[in-house]
Amino acid sequence: MKNRWNQTEADSHSAGEQLGLRVYSSHLLGQDADLVLHGGGNTSVKGTLLNAFGDTEQVLFVKGSGWDLRTIEAPGFPPVKLDTLLRLGELPALSDSEMMRQLRLALLDPTAPTPSVEAILHALIPHKYVDHSHADAVVTISNSPDGDRVLREIYGAEVLILPYVMPGFILAQQVRAATKNANWDEIRGIVLLHHGIFTFHEDAKTSYDTMIELVSKAEAYLAEATSPQTIARSDYQPNAADCLQLSKLRQAAAALFAAPMLLTLDNSPEAVGFASRANCDELATRGPLTPDHCIHTKAFAAVFEADPIAGLQAFTASYQAYFDDHADGSHQCLDLMPRFAVWRDKGMVLLAANQKRLQIVKDICRHTIKAIQWGEALGGWQALPRQDLFDVEYWELEQAKLKSSATRGEFEGKVVVVSGAASGIGRACVCRFLDQGAAVLALDIADSLDDEFSSPAVLSVKCDVTQADAIACALQQGVLRFGGIDMLVSNAGNFPRSQYLEDMDDDEWEKSMALNLGSHMKLIRACLPYLKHGLDPSIVIVASKNVPAPGPGAAAYSAAKAGLTQLARVAALELGEAGIRVNVLHPNAVYDTAIWTDEVLSERAAHYHLSVEEYRTSNILKTEVKSTDVARAVTLFAGTTLAKTTGAQLAVDGGNERVI
Repeated sequence: MKNRWNQTEADSHSAGEQLGLRVYSSHLLGQDADLVLHGGGNTSVKGTLLNAFGDTEQVLFVKGSGWDLRTIEAPGFPPVKLDTLLRLGELPALSDSEMMRQLRLALLDPTAPTPSVEAILHALIPHKYVDHSHADAVVTISNSPDGDRVLREIYGAEVLILPYVMPGFILAQQVRAATKNANWDEIRGIVLLHHGIFTFHEDAKTSYDTMIELVSKAEAYLAEATSPQTIARSDYQPNAADCLQLSKLRQAAAALFAAPMLLTLDNSPEAVGFASRANCDELATRGPLTPDHCIHTKAFAAVFEADPIAGLQAFTASYQAYFDDHADGSHQCLDLMPRFAVWRDKGMVLLAANQKRLQIVKDICRHTIKAIQWGEALGGWQALPRQDLFDVEYWELEQAKLKSSATRGEFEGKVVVVSGAASGIGRACVCRFLDQGAAVLALDIADSLDDEFSSPAVLSVKCDVTQADAIACALQQGVLRFGGIDMLVSNAGNFPRSQYLEDMDDDEWEKSMALNLGSHMKLIRACLPYLKHGLDPSIVIVASKNVPAPGPGAAAYSAAKAGLTQLARVAALELGEAGIRVNVLHPNAVYDTAIWTDEVLSERAAHYHLSVEEYRTSNILKTEVKSTDVARAVTLFAGTTLAKTTGAQLAVDGGNERVI
């Protein structure tokens, strides 16, 4: 394991700030996914603060709930009265809810985040710095038949090896009892079987160095006890039939989740290799790498054979039985949707409410399938009993983390395809859908497309939408990434140079028809198999004011857009039975788009004997219409506000005298 400590960087963090090194070394831990994943692990430092009376208070700065070690800053370490934590640790019993109430009462800053559930344990360890990770190598060894003995051989007496107990107060009690007569100067770390590892010291660097050293020893043991062939690798290239199955699967899974959700197929060599193992079905259902993962992935995977829907139904029955076997009257069953599944010979299917959670599941899954195969090489993967997994998955403190997340955006868990996405109206639509929680497949022929969007919720694909093969390939990429298609914003187009009919160039005419009309038909046709399995599916066509009010010299554009509008009307008639809504927008004079080059703008203004500025606001409201205005109308049609509207046409033009 790489030691990331850089003394120059450390010095820049430590100058005059007691939390500086704590923040710095926490970042180092968080940067290594083999140590912690997505909010896992926690760190602390003991220090002092002045209270309102000018007295010095001994405090524990401990990671706040919901913060991520990779990005945590000083406000993420709430200050808790150390004496109170130590006294809480002496109590014979303390419920979870009462523990959290007491932790908040002990805060010196009532606006600070809620302290980690491990705050009492951090206080009981009599060292300034405490680091805790869920190191893959350490936990993997503990998940093998003789793991506790192996870890004792690796570490000797310098590391305390403790059996698994629930995190929080129970764990703090266990550590307190185990170290009652211990010499803390002789203990360099604590391993909690099936959970993780603690290191500590008076010096931040030494505590971090010890973490890296101890985890490296576990990694070295794994390297010696296994071989490169332990992690199976294979190849599989998904096809159109797979994509259609995934879209059907997503529709069925969303019904179980009772909300829109995303799905992706991980067909990396490692994922396909695991899915190609003869006993992958049995391995995937034994349990997670660490019980903390249950809150994100559930306690076990689904198994998909040739028909994923059948596998989904089997998981539903298995999960309900798991709940019934372990629940008492205080528990309410969570949704029955799996969070990951092994699809035999094809890879791992991952499911989640949104892109952020989908990435969490993907990362956990990749680490888990690697650890499972290591564990098999060590004698057999042995996760915790399902009762222990259930206790964590349904632990009120963990469930509170999920409930505290932000309110779902209108389009969270939904997937939209936007053509002409690199600029103007298309780009504005992508940004607006992103702001409201959607995942976006952004299509454009422009070379600049890759630089337009940095969000992982956007898949940018360079695509010539006049080519059916290119469209099919792009849509398959989107479905493999997000699971399906719910909305199509067919927007790609251009404004040909002005030509009167007697001067019309055949090539100009054909190009306009191909892009402004034909490409929309091809895109709609290609999307339909997926839209029919979409969630509240809809199509929004971006046409033009030139449909109701054409202008001289714009025949190639106006005729194509009129044909496009007629196409949309027919689509509304044909697709209504499938629940797919089709509506049309007629923008006008949207000048922050690629269509309106300076040359075209000047030409059209001159045609009407106006200045460019007069032409920009030449509408009833005397206002400029922008791409964002059109994007608002697009999301209005695509969303559920107008769920009973199809076949409609709406102007976004500031009011046009000729249209009115």
